[in-house]
Amino acid sequence: MFALFARARKALRPAAVLATGALLAACDVSSMTDLGSASSGGPSIDPGQTVRVALLVPQSDPSAAAVARDLENAARLAIADLGNAQIDLAVYDTAGQPAQAAAQAQRAVDEGARIILGPLRGEAAVEASKMVADEGVNVLAFSNNASIAGGNLFILGPTFTNTADRLMGFGTRRGVNSVAVLYSQDVPGEFGRTAINQAAARNGVSVVAEQPYPLSVEGVTTTAQSMSSIIGSSGAQSVFITSDATNAAMPLLLQLMPESGVDPAVTQYIGLTRWDVAPQLFSYPGAQGAWFTMPDQAMQRNFNARYRGAYGAEPHPLAGLAFDGVAAVGALVAQGRSDALTGRALTQAAGFQGTGGVFRLKSDGTNERGLAVATIQNSQVTILDPAPSSFSGAGY
Repeated sequence: MFALFARARKALRPAAVLATGALLAACDVSSMTDLGSASSGGPSIDPGQTVRVALLVPQSDPSAAAVARDLENAARLAIADLGNAQIDLAVYDTAGQPAQAAAQAQRAVDEGARIILGPLRGEAAVEASKMVADEGVNVLAFSNNASIAGGNLFILGPTFTNTADRLMGFGTRRGVNSVAVLYSQDVPGEFGRTAINQAAARNGVSVVAEQPYPLSVEGVTTTAQSMSSIIGSSGAQSVFITSDATNAAMPLLLQLMPESGVDPAVTQYIGLTRWDVAPQLFSYPGAQGAWFTMPDQAMQRNFNARYRGAYGAEPHPLAGLAFDGVAAVGALVAQGRSDALTGRALTQAAGFQGTGGVFRLKSDGTNERGLAVATIQNSQVTILDPAPSSFSGAGY
């Protein structure tokens, strides 16, 4: 069985770059803190003058230097699109260390930065935002950890809450009103479980069963084989899986659950993460007809092509977050607003156009992204419900 687990992990290795990206921006127990609701505050600017924007990235961190490079490249690519808005990008090295991130945030503000993009990791973002909160400077971090958001700290990374809400809303329109949650016994699994429960409550869906699984071959196998009885006794119409598509548990779950009686033709499989990044999963029986979300692919392809044209390489999956941050700041400055960098402006309801489609920052410091709902049919990704082009009438 361990050999099977190893083969599954090896088979998914081509998608490891996305798994690395998730790790860098992922949930972190040490960074879980309550900073309250995002404020409406921020510095006043002269939109007719050059606005200094600080980019905090881990340039000297060996494990993240390539990500730092691509984030900076993407930010500079966005600046080229801004037209009348004049942005001076100042880059600061955090070395991946919270204390250095805090020091560099203060240095950036002392040197004239009016807003900060980054840092990359949640714990560094928390320390950076605390350091400059008393000076009214907002921080747009690249983390996807919703628990750190609030006050002057906004997160740009896609959140479990956003994905769960999108899928729950879509499910209710398809007649799915009960769900069993299958989650891994780790921090991302717990965060995913919470997001699914909250989304279910908002969308009128009943969570009728919750089943954790240990991070071991035996644990995954035993849990997968028990899901048929759990689904049967609870009456769940769907099973919502929190595991990352690139995790070695996924092939086991998607093979063993159908073999054990959780028929995908009867029970709707739903994924909290993007399954399109792991085409090796497409042939597994549990993947057939499953639902998951994706960003606007036309927008994503356009960004990737532009990045390749400018830098001769594919961007890291997180690079688009820096582009999005600059695009949002630039759009507000271009409107001629002296309050362009305040929380009130950053959280405008209409949102912004980013590398994966429309997105907006929320008053609690988290974000909402326009997502498409996709499925696997005949081992191919098929869009069931396109990503909205705007938030008006998006329905979620």
